[in-house]
Amino acid sequence: QVHLMESGGGLVQAGGSLRLSCVVSGSIFNFANVGWYRQAPGKQRELVASIISRGSTNYADSVRGRFTISRDNAKNTMYLQMNSLKPEDTAAYYCRAYRDAFPRYDYWGQGTQVTVSS
Repeated sequence: QVHLMESGGGLVQAGGSLRLSCVVSGSIFNFANVGWYRQAPGKQRELVASIISRGSTNYADSVRGRFTISRDNAKNTMYLQMNSLKPEDTAAYYCRAYRDAFPRYDYWGQGTQVTVSS
């Protein structure tokens, strides 16, 4: 069984920082692409940042330069460092571990809430 567990969310003032963590149980992590997504009330879930198994990263335009995604394969953990937070960053944040090539899989965490006050 594979489980993803996020942590690090909370309430922060605009301009502040948070670091999200996501621990992935099981033996898939080293070969998985990983990503962070977010969903604000009334909006669709959107990609925030992703990092493939070989290390290339991708960011949403709205967070590029403020957020940094990273992974530690030895700890089966992915991170999202969020700086210069804005009220519009308020959302539930979800981590994802997936693989498009065989063997395919797609796992999600339960989400952690990030609230940025103005």
